[in-house]
Amino acid sequence: MNKNSNQLNSPQYDKSLLKSVGKNVFISASVEIRRPQLVSLGSNVDIDSGFYLTTQAELGDYIHIGPYVAVIGGKPGLLKMGNFTNIAVGGRIICVSDTFLGDGLIGAQGIPEEFRRFKIAPVVFENFANVGAGAIILPGVTLREGSVVGAGAVVTKDTEPWTIYAGSPARPVKKRPKETMLEYAAKLGYPNGRKA
Repeated sequence: MNKNSNQLNSPQYDKSLLKSVGKNVFISASVEIRRPQLVSLGSNVDIDSGFYLTTQAELGDYIHIGPYVAVIGGKPGLLKMGNFTNIAVGGRIICVSDTFLGDGLIGAQGIPEEFRRFKIAPVVFENFANVGAGAIILPGVTLREGSVVGAGAVVTKDTEPWTIYAGSPARPVKKRPKETMLEYAAKLGYPNGRKA
């Protein structure tokens, strides 16, 4: 077997455009990162085809972002992902949204800011937090350490640590054991999920 047979040979995004990037990072050439100068990546990060990012982003180590994930919110938006986190295929992360409360106009460019109303709040993934296929995370949500959001769930408020969520709106359904994940992370030099 060729020693390079497990390496990806797909075209890659120009990582030199990013604010900072660690080692062993793969970003598919078919992504759209609107503000690369506002994006920092750690090491051991894989970002698949179709990823669409309009916000600022701070990503840690050992992260996977699946195909066709969208992170929206423009320049004021912020996505922060800790170590050992991921977003599965089709996930939607919304960091800035119109309020839809009738207190401002909603819509396209050209409407003056004074007539619009937004909720602007970062979305944060603490270490070991994961999002299933097609899930939606709304502005201001923190996915606490080790929490998991099931496929298709809609998360409107912070999760509890090491808990699995499902449904719309997302509700806790089960606790998640953490011992094995913490043990393996420590063997990689990340006691408690943080770099030693």
